[in-house]
Amino acid sequence: MRSADLLGFAVGAARGNRLRTALLMLAMAIGVAAVVTLTALGDGARRYVVREFSAIGSNLLIVLPGRTATGGINPGSFVSGTPRDLTVDDAQALLRAPAVQRVAPLTVGTSELSVGGRLREGMVIGATAEFIDVRQLRMAQGRFLPAQDWNRGKQVMVIGAKLRNELFPNEAALGQFVRVGDRRFRVIGVLAPTGSGLGMNTDELAIVPVPLALAMFNTNSLFRILVEARNRDAIEPARRQVSEIIKARHDGEEDVTVITQDAMLATFDRLLGTLTLGVAGIAAISLAVAGILVMNVMLVSVAQRRSEIGLLKALGASNGTIRMAFLAEAALLSAAGALAGYALGLAGAALIRALYPQFPAYPPDWAVLAGLGTALGTGLLFGVLPARNAARLDPVAALARR
Repeated sequence: MRSADLLGFAVGAARGNRLRTALLMLAMAIGVAAVVTLTALGDGARRYVVREFSAIGSNLLIVLPGRTATGGINPGSFVSGTPRDLTVDDAQALLRAPAVQRVAPLTVGTSELSVGGRLREGMVIGATAEFIDVRQLRMAQGRFLPAQDWNRGKQVMVIGAKLRNELFPNEAALGQFVRVGDRRFRVIGVLAPTGSGLGMNTDELAIVPVPLALAMFNTNSLFRILVEARNRDAIEPARRQVSEIIKARHDGEEDVTVITQDAMLATFDRLLGTLTLGVAGIAAISLAVAGILVMNVMLVSVAQRRSEIGLLKALGASNGTIRMAFLAEAALLSAAGALAGYALGLAGAALIRALYPQFPAYPPDWAVLAGLGTALGTGLLFGVLPARNAARLDPVAALARR
């Protein structure tokens, strides 16, 4: 029997019982759609986290107060305890490190911002002129904080794009005054829209000189110190030098954690990659279930078509031809269901992107190929037994059942 005849036999058998064919294809489609959609979700989470970390700058190190265990980086690293404060003097001392290009001390707090009758609770960051370069931000209007003594600061402010629209909806923001707590700051710049980075939406920030923020929040402790290495090759030397300088300043105690951007990315990439594989494995179980359904349906099909099989064998069809005919039918149904599931999975991923535009939910190529390949392989694997049963039928006995 030629390949065209095998395909015609499989198509004819599928058309002969449309309900059975539709249910079998649906089972296979659900399995493939689950694999595609769930891996798109998992890989989208991985890409989102990588993008968030990449948005905070290149060649970056983050100095956190408190010592974190060396077992790796986890979300708890960002809310670690503080046995000893990080100060502005600590940040200035890091400029002595040969591998360090820029240092940006940060303090963070929330306060009430008011302009005229408009009131808003917002996040206020104390920073220096280096912050815009370390974070690779851009200005939409005006200029960033001026370079000045880190222990003194002018009462000026830079605001995010969203905050500017809320505080100054119908007027220019530059030159206007914003009251933060009991202080007044003159707006000298507006940041270009950039979105979130590390859970901090720069479009909603109010940035003031770090000494004034420390005074407002009545603290001497910095939230973090951002350090930019001179180049990618200098990241590890910069990490060692930063640790040594802080250790020397803190009486020989290693009471800070220095996280490199690569370490953060590698850790989250590994965790979320494992998660993606896990959800793909769970979804693939449904393909095994669909394969068992293929076997059951094909066994029933063999029982119902005994006379047809007997006639084919009486006309000279060999056992191998009968096996190939039924395997072709199983492969056709599995492939059709897999393609329908692929389309369904792409639709599900597109729906996720439409509901959450910031979430890059695209199925990875390996997941698509694995889903389609597993569906086809499962259909063939579970189609072997019915095909063998069909090939073993005695033509006389099969025809006698008519």
